[in-house]
Amino acid sequence: MELITLLEKNIDEIVEKSCKQICEVKLKGYTKVGSTLTKQKLTNLYKKLIECVKTRDLIPMLNYTEKIAKDRYNSGYDLYEVQTAINSLEELIWQKIFKHTKPEKLSVSLSLVSSILGAGKDNLARTYVSLASKTKAPALNIQNLLSGSESIAGLND
Repeated sequence: MELITLLEKNIDEIVEKSCKQICEVKLKGYTKVGSTLTKQKLTNLYKKLIECVKTRDLIPMLNYTEKIAKDRYNSGYDLYEVQTAINSLEELIWQKIFKHTKPEKLSVSLSLVSSILGAGKDNLARTYVSLASKTKAPALNIQNLLSGSESIAGLND
């Protein structure tokens, strides 16, 4: 089955299962907004993935994950919660790919999904950390960290 067809055909099932997983682990941000809004958020991300697979363009995912990072940061979500939600969706997509894709097409399908979502997660994390670093202190002294120093910004104080 072609990847785009597989993704479009399984959107409802994958989003439903992902939402259930997220609810089971009781991530506070998603628990607070409830399953209906969580499903909507997962569906939006999933549709952005499909768009990027169709166009072979990462820019829509990068723009979207930047927006997600800002929205979730401002709503009080922890970064790991958002990353966990995306990971849940990605894992379920992989399962469908493994089950319904011919072996000779597996690497391309998995590479596309992993590259698009991976770039999105990386962008989300960088944006989130950038937002957090503007309001939080202290920062790590990277020079000490890279030089092997044992005294890193208050860790040994």
